[in-house]
Amino acid sequence: MAGHARYTALLDACVLYPLAVADALMSLASAGLFAAKWTTRIEAEWIAALEEKRPDLQGRLLARRDLMRAAIPDWEVAQAAWTACAGGLTLPDPGDVHVLAAALAGHADCIVTANLRDFPREAVEPLGLEVIHPDTFIVARMDLDPLAALAAFKRMRARWEKPEASAEDFAAALERGGLPATAQRLREAAELI
Repeated sequence: MAGHARYTALLDACVLYPLAVADALMSLASAGLFAAKWTTRIEAEWIAALEEKRPDLQGRLLARRDLMRAAIPDWEVAQAAWTACAGGLTLPDPGDVHVLAAALAGHADCIVTANLRDFPREAVEPLGLEVIHPDTFIVARMDLDPLAALAAFKRMRARWEKPEASAEDFAAALERGGLPATAQRLREAAELI
């Protein structure tokens, strides 16, 4: 598999689980601000976690999964590729090794995760990878191309089921999703979204 010309991020299950965070990341990736990668195992993890928390969603998340796949056609790091990279990798939680292996196999520049402690710097940096919190990652994408990022957020807000939601409602939803710095940036640019 060849590398991607754009900055590439491997998205951990914990950033695909919350709807607001996943939607923000998919929106920015769709706008060309980075290349997003994940695995079917990561998909299975976020779906299982969400179904455990919300049993009413049991069996109803495949449509969301399919929309994410359609938004990012080159999303998948194949199991054969990440499995080949997993040997010899160690992390505090062996269950996270597949994420690190997928980042390597997917030619990622970083892993976007809210679980920063799961990927200690001494284990990841020698491999040429960064581990970045989604809020920090999104703000960095906004800094690189503010107009494209704001346009992506404007499209995201327009897709909401309640399009009458104010810019403040939109920012507050992102803040509740764990993106306070992103929310603040959007509040500052409320007239543009």
